[in-house]
Amino acid sequence: MTNGTAVIEQLRQNVTGPVLTPEDEGFAAELAGFRLNAEHSPEVVVGITSTSDAAAVVAAANEAGTPIHVLATGHGPLHVTEGVVITTSRLNGVTVDPATKIAHIEAGCRWGEVVAAAAEHGLAPITGASATVGCVGMLLGGGLGPLARTFGVASDWVRAFELVTGAGEVVTANATEHPDLFWALRGGKGGFGVVTSVDVELVELTTLYGGSVFFDAPEIDSVVRTWIDWTTTLPEAATTSAIILRLPPLPFIPEPLRGKNVVSVRFAYVGDAADGEKLFAPIRAAGAVLIDMLGEMPAANIAQIHNDPTEPTLSWDRGVMLDELDADFADAFLGAVGPDQQVPLVAVELRHLGGAVSRDVPEGSAVGGRGGAYTLFMVGAPDPSLFETVLPAVAGQVLGGVQKWTSAENAINLADGFAIPGSYEASWPAETRARLDEVRATYDPERRFPYGPVS
Repeated sequence: MTNGTAVIEQLRQNVTGPVLTPEDEGFAAELAGFRLNAEHSPEVVVGITSTSDAAAVVAAANEAGTPIHVLATGHGPLHVTEGVVITTSRLNGVTVDPATKIAHIEAGCRWGEVVAAAAEHGLAPITGASATVGCVGMLLGGGLGPLARTFGVASDWVRAFELVTGAGEVVTANATEHPDLFWALRGGKGGFGVVTSVDVELVELTTLYGGSVFFDAPEIDSVVRTWIDWTTTLPEAATTSAIILRLPPLPFIPEPLRGKNVVSVRFAYVGDAADGEKLFAPIRAAGAVLIDMLGEMPAANIAQIHNDPTEPTLSWDRGVMLDELDADFADAFLGAVGPDQQVPLVAVELRHLGGAVSRDVPEGSAVGGRGGAYTLFMVGAPDPSLFETVLPAVAGQVLGGVQKWTSAENAINLADGFAIPGSYEASWPAETRARLDEVRATYDPERRFPYGPVS
């Protein structure tokens, strides 16, 4: 950073939130996120408390010619070793207008906070699967949640963004103001500026038929094969995923699952509970049920469907989209990650897409991967000694075995920092990538917010 001391003093004079360098107490804590293995080492981190703070950071960075990165909850693969990091955790307000069904969500908010605020008015957001995932980061990449087939990707429901662009302007991007930027922010992910808030339309939803059902190792083959066939029959009111779990023998794991290799089928049906129960019957009949947590549930409890971890953890993952599946895919998939295989993967998930996911909003958006029929997502054992070579090799073997069914498309939120060669290019069609580049050049002409694959 050119004249770094002067820039840091400028930030401390003009920013209300903390401005911390590596020598300051609290520097590491400010940068800590959900991924414990993401160790950041920028020259300075700034905890913004307002849009004015964000504008002051961008002004100082532009003057110094230094890059800016944004860290919200730290679920993503961001790894920063330069420039300025903006943290948004202090921007955590949510307000709901029941008359317009709009939630105003500040940049540091997590989905659980929005779900709770909306439920007070009989409303619900089209949320992510985890209550602890940051809203803005997910929305910028589109966002596939447990209601995706019924309501589409989460960013389809964004009605406005407020941000400070790379050029230093505070703008609102919506269908009528800066519509080019609005198009790009719904699915284009990064490289435009720092989003400080979003307005999201909510849906009227108080209950659904949902949850998860677990089966022991001997049933995995039958359940996975049944699930693949069953998904081809489902209406758009139903969204589902199947996940093979290799669970450690640790006290926090429920006793019936502790130390076991199991498969869980997750299900969310927007409609009458009796109809949902009938619809799910083929899965219950696919094997002896170990735990059944499926039933009518408050929409406010939607995070219980996936039961994702809520505490920070060491994390490694890979994800791709898949085309239509068949019996040959089941053979290849189970041959790679089924119960007879010894692989250091704690979770391997298949998620059913289609339905509303496949339809873009009328005005268009930058969301990629709408044509994918399923996703395949792998989570590695939380052992850092495996992250560099072992897990990439294992994932490569799995992906090689299912290459025939791998979609040419991807979703940017699955791309994991573009660790797989070509994943950036696969995240958007060439025409969309070119248009995104034009929008980035307009609103961040100096590339103050660097974004793209590492060369």
